[in-house]
This record gives sequence, structure tokens and C-alpha cells, in this order.
Amino acid sequence: QVQLVESGGGLVQAGGSLRLSCAASGSIFSINAMGWYRQAPGNERELVSDISRAGSTNYADSVKGRLTISRDNAKNTVYLQMNSLIPEDTDVYYCNVRIRLPWPSLAESDYWGQGTQVTVSS
Repeated sequence: QVQLVESGGGLVQAGGSLRLSCAASGSIFSINAMGWYRQAPGNERELVSDISRAGSTNYADSVKGRLTISRDNAKNTVYLQMNSLIPEDTDVYYCNVRIRLPWPSLAESDYWGQGTQVTVSS
């Protein structure tokens, strides 16, 4: 069984910063890609940023230069440093982790965190 625990959301004024964390634990053989998505009510979940095991990163155009993704493979944790926040960043943020289960399964699947609310006031 795999658990993802997110933390770090909250309320911040425009221009402020937050740091999101997502830690994976449980029956894990290996972790491949890790990423962050966001979703507003009535909207589809959209990719914010992702990072490969080797550290290659990808960002949505709307967050480039303001948000930075990183990971600690020893801790099975992915981070999202959010700077220069704007009201349009207000959403529920979800981490997504691609995990390979231990032998004999060795199945690889995507797992989602519970979501953390980020609210940016103007």
C-alpha cells in the first residue's frame, strides 16, 4: 500500500511565497516521475510542473520563472517552491507520483495526493 501526504498550502497575499511538499511512503520499489497538478472547481486538472528521476523538469507556461519543482529521492519527496504568487494561482494542488511496486507485482501506476488548497489574495 502506498500513501502520499501533502503539506504546505495556505493563504498568502499576492507576491508572497509558499512551499508545497509531498512525501510518498509504503510499499515502494522505485519512483519515476513526480509532479504537481492544480484544479479549480468545475475545471479539469492541469499540469503545473513535473520532474523526472534524473531531475529533468517541465513547467506550464503560466508558472515559468515563478514556481520551482525539486525532489529528494532519498526521502521520496517532491517539492514545489512557489514565489511571486498571483491570484490566478489560487487552486487545489495535487501531487502525482509514478511508483513501481515491489516484487512480485512490479506494476507501475500513478498515485495522487489528497490535495492542498492554495489561496492568493489580491
